[in-house]
Amino acid sequence: MLTPFFSFLLPLLVFAGCGYKPMTSYTKRVFTDKIYTEVEVYLRDPENAVLVKDAMNEAIVSRFGAKIAKKEDATTRLWIRFKSVSFSPIQYDANGYAVYYRANVNLSVRYESPKKRGTESVFGFYDFPIEPNAVISDAKRFEAIRFGAQKALDAFISRMAMRGESL
Repeated sequence: MLTPFFSFLLPLLVFAGCGYKPMTSYTKRVFTDKIYTEVEVYLRDPENAVLVKDAMNEAIVSRFGAKIAKKEDATTRLWIRFKSVSFSPIQYDANGYAVYYRANVNLSVRYESPKKRGTESVFGFYDFPIEPNAVISDAKRFEAIRFGAQKALDAFISRMAMRGESL
């Protein structure tokens, strides 16, 4: 039986022994501390540009450990563009009405930093329920696009962390 001291020490030794590093240590190899983001307005859903910009800014602060900067002060720049947004039914009730939908969000992220530059195409999705025999409300639609875009941006951040590992 492990004593409380050893039950604390064992996970600590495992993480220290395997060389665990937080993702921000890898992304800092690709991006600098001052990041500027610009989101191209998607003409089919212009309201979503604000949602995606907010999600990206939140991700920069929380996942990159960086700061949002003005365009002229930034050393890293990100341009985000919606490639497509679609909704598809994924579950039906006994009467044949769609009760679960999936929002598919495809983004293109162009990045430019002192160490790297390029373009990544990332994909995110979000599953959500609706009432039987109902249409997708604007509130549900915006929420689904926002969460799908956040997942796509998380995929972008993960790719950049992998790129930082190889530098």
